[in-house]
Order: sequence, then C-alpha cells, then structure tokens
Amino acid sequence: MPALINPSILSADFANLERDLQAIAAADFVHVDVMDNHFVPNLTLGLPVVKRIAEVSPVPLDVHLMIEDADRWAPEYAALGAASVTFHAEATQAPVRLARELRSRGVRAGIALRPASPVEPLLDLLPEFDMILVMTVEPGFGGQSFIEGMLPKIRRARAALDASGGSTWIQVDGGVARDTIGRIAQAGANVFVAGSAVYGASDVGAEIVALRELADANA
Repeated sequence: MPALINPSILSADFANLERDLQAIAAADFVHVDVMDNHFVPNLTLGLPVVKRIAEVSPVPLDVHLMIEDADRWAPEYAALGAASVTFHAEATQAPVRLARELRSRGVRAGIALRPASPVEPLLDLLPEFDMILVMTVEPGFGGQSFIEGMLPKIRRARAALDASGGSTWIQVDGGVARDTIGRIAQAGANVFVAGSAVYGASDVGAEIVALRELADANA
C-alpha cells in the first residue's frame, strides 16, 4: 500500500490549532496525541477538544491514546468521529475485546507498544487489530530522537504479517523525518507519524509530499 503520512498536532501551535490543521490538508490523517499525565508525564487533549478537532479537521483523525484505563476511555474517543483509535497494550486489560468494540463502532482499532515492550505476544493476535503502532521514542513528548533499535521490531512485525497474509498496518511514531523515514519504510512500516519534521518545515504541505515520496521509494 502507498505510504500514509500522519502529522502529529503535538507539534502544532495550540493557540492556532484550526489554522495548523488546515495546513496539513495534504496529509492522510491527523495524529492526535491524547495524554493524561499518568500513563505518560504530560497532559494534552481531552474529549471536548478532540471532538472539536474532528469537526474542523480537513483529514480523518488518527487518535493515539497515551492514557490509563484504555478499556474505559477508548470507546468514548471512537464516538467522537475518529477514523482510528489506538490504545497502548500496556494500558489495557483486554486488548482483543477492546479492539472488537472499537471496530463495532466503525473505527479502525490500533494497538501501540512502548520501545521496551516486545512485539512477540501480539503476533498471533495481529488479525484482531487494524494497526500496530511501534513507538520509536518513549511516549509522552514530541521532538525526541529516533531509536534505531526499534527497526528489528518493525521487521519482525512485518515478517509475521507477510507470513500470515494479514492486512494490518504498521505505524511508526517518533523521530520520523527525511533522514529516518527511508530506513523505517525498508523495515516494513507503511504509516508514518511526523510532528516536528512537518510543523517545523518552511512549507508544511511540501514536507508532507516529500516524506511520502521518500517512504514510497524505500518500501
């Protein structure tokens, strides 16, 4: 499948959020990071703000929940009009049940892994998820450097998917930029979250196009 570029509004100007949403109209999704100051040491957006983002965004919402008690809260974000809701494996008691509930609500269900969390326990369950998110930085803050050691994890996930014929997307979040996206695509990812690389560019739309082209050229 062609590469998907999902800019993270964690790097946007929150005082001008609608303006910065319109600036990424060339993207495939907008990546919305929800943090609760418990699962990660930061606090960002909650249900009312995400609801408003869904109303004004020019592209579908890819909501990434970095929160505790995902079993309780993930369906609430699905109900707001998100196209995709991703919860952390470390924050759920029943990941398959939660994924099925999200799918029943008409949204894509994603599961995320911190860098230290192994992918192997999920490999037999991949058909239950529409996307697996491999974090290539520690969740909680934007602008971190890419962790090279995550490339083998991406490769293992891709090998398992290819062997099973599955269609689950592999997303990468953390340190995605022009100098890393080629290696990430070669490892097998096809959905790329880029925050500072996009919003820090002089031409946001052109940067989205450039990242997509680099990923497709290395897939």
